[in-house]
Amino acid sequence: MIEIKWHGHAFFTITLSNGYTIAIDPHDGLSIGLKRPSVKADLILVTHDHFDHNAVEIARKNGTRVFKSFYGEANIDNILIKGYRTFHDKFGGRRRGENTIYKLLVEGINIAHLGDLGHIITGELVNELKDLDVLMIPVGGVYTIGPDEAWEIITTLTPKITIPMHYWIRGLTLPLHRIDDFLAYVKKIRVERLGSNTLSLDPATLPKEPVITIPTPP
Repeated sequence: MIEIKWHGHAFFTITLSNGYTIAIDPHDGLSIGLKRPSVKADLILVTHDHFDHNAVEIARKNGTRVFKSFYGEANIDNILIKGYRTFHDKFGGRRRGENTIYKLLVEGINIAHLGDLGHIITGELVNELKDLDVLMIPVGGVYTIGPDEAWEIITTLTPKITIPMHYWIRGLTLPLHRIDDFLAYVKKIRVERLGSNTLSLDPATLPKEPVITIPTPP
């Protein structure tokens, strides 16, 4: 059993059954209008070096391992990590730079975090991401793919569970689309709104049909 917790924006923690915690794209809260997260992680992954994704110190403790913009494959503490080079815009990174997609195999569950992906994915990368149990995808547009592009990627990859991220929530000072702008594109997939910001998953009880899961903002 693992626990996925959304801390707003693109910041997630994944906690394993033994308590080991992975943080992805930590923010400090205050600089984007949200409350300061209270998180300490054993492993931190950063998809790109922008202030709202790279607040490593918020989650660091003694012995924390940090991967920033990692491309390639590594096995860290029995967690298989694959990092794929993508871009923060539709112009090969010329406007906003590069972005990493992280794919993790954690206790038998395949998870991908798309970071601040700014373009539609194609070709071999689609094949690499075709077997996902959980997809964390930006839907807020402006700095990333927009609601319509996010839906196109979801229908291409068909993950079991999709968790939208990087959209406007109360307090956020970034001018992003709201979640309902994305949901307007959703067809023939069940939408589940959680009563908290936490999702518990077991490989044996993953949904048989795709679902879009929306955690409550922290």
